[in-house]
Amino acid sequence: MNSIFPSGAGHLPVLGALAAALALSACTTGPDYHRPTYQDTPLRNAALLQQRSAQAPMPALDHWWDGFGDPALSDIIQRVLAQNLDLSAALARVEQARATARIAGARRSPEGELSGQAARAKQSLQSPLGEIASGFPGYQRTQNLFELDAGASWELDLAGALKRGAQAADAELQAAEAQQLGVRISVAAEAADAYFRIRGAQARIALAEHQVKASADLGEIVRLRLKDGLASVAEIAQADARLAQSRAALPPLRIELERQTNRLDVLMGAAPGTYAQQLSQGADASRVPAIAVSQSSVELMRRRPDVIAAERRLAASNERIGQAMAAWYPDLSLSALVGFQSLGAAGFLTANSLQAQGGLGLRWRLFDFGRIDAEIARAKGANAEALALYRKSMLTAVEDVENAIMALVQLEQQSRDLAAQVDAQQRARGNAEEAYKGGVLSLAEVLTEDRLLLAAQDQMAQVHADNARAAVSVFRALGGGW
Repeated sequence: MNSIFPSGAGHLPVLGALAAALALSACTTGPDYHRPTYQDTPLRNAALLQQRSAQAPMPALDHWWDGFGDPALSDIIQRVLAQNLDLSAALARVEQARATARIAGARRSPEGELSGQAARAKQSLQSPLGEIASGFPGYQRTQNLFELDAGASWELDLAGALKRGAQAADAELQAAEAQQLGVRISVAAEAADAYFRIRGAQARIALAEHQVKASADLGEIVRLRLKDGLASVAEIAQADARLAQSRAALPPLRIELERQTNRLDVLMGAAPGTYAQQLSQGADASRVPAIAVSQSSVELMRRRPDVIAAERRLAASNERIGQAMAAWYPDLSLSALVGFQSLGAAGFLTANSLQAQGGLGLRWRLFDFGRIDAEIARAKGANAEALALYRKSMLTAVEDVENAIMALVQLEQQSRDLAAQVDAQQRARGNAEEAYKGGVLSLAEVLTEDRLLLAAQDQMAQVHADNARAAVSVFRALGGGW
């Protein structure tokens, strides 16, 4: 395309303005971003993990669920990662942020457009123009208009407002990507938590049903002894009460089982009850694996998606300060238009129909009664908020890991103690029943031992599930799952 500017000395002012604008566009207002320094502090409870006697080796963090050695668990989490609706929404948010970043980046480039029209109009003779023009010889009321234009415009980023905006959008995209990873970690951990709750509820239901049968058998023994005159009616009432108490323990456990199976179905993006039948068979085959944690908290910060997202939001807020400060300086834009316009088709694409123009636009907010300063203050306030949230995210990350490790270690110790208690209670309960049959102990003493045994067994089944859930919490706190 030929130049739209006239030849000769007329080039100099325009070219000089363009050169000055390009030189200024290399400048960028506002503070440059520097990642805040973080003092590395050792994780106090990391050494406790080395003292564990794990049942399986340490798995890879990105697929920690495979370390439990339970195919049912691995299948469930793979289905959750493929079908979870929260994860789908997070992926959609990433796509939105990616599109926003592309838009912000494209604003720094020239913009061109092509337009054209072909119109036919009939002039009113009663209009002011029609009354004047109709008096001239050769006047034609019906006219054709053909027009074809190509235009271009470019906003010169003198103070770097567009550059800062594009950098902020890129940082917000990275924050959205980190948040999506955080959702992935959360839904995988939630699915594993629901799975182990289901297995725990199933084990406790099996114990409760066994206790119902044991209470019914004990009631039969009491009735047989009553026939022989060795028991009393009061003991029959005690046995019946114990049987009713055993049955009363089942409904809450069934409610918990239903709640967790429905929760798991929703996590898999399915209607409640869709996959429940698949978990009704079989038992918990999982083994809690070994977990090794670096004592350096810096490595933890590099992996946790919430910390990564908070840091990227901090970077974006820093760029917004520069974007706000750029309003102190003028906005310049270049525009050009070249095209053809004709009242007839015959001479449309000829030199006589050519039209061209170029322009240099200026916009400068000189008097705005402190709006720019207020916008800068708001951007700085948002940056201070983002910095505080970033620091909090780092503290929360360390807190999560310390708590999860302590919970895992202590629950495993509790599990060992409960195993010893259950073994002792089983012997005590058997001895008490034999002593009752021999007339040495009363039924009340047998029922007391029975309650103690059931309580220990139920607690042991619950703690067994909690052990696995605590291990899941450690993997989640470490940012495992991506």
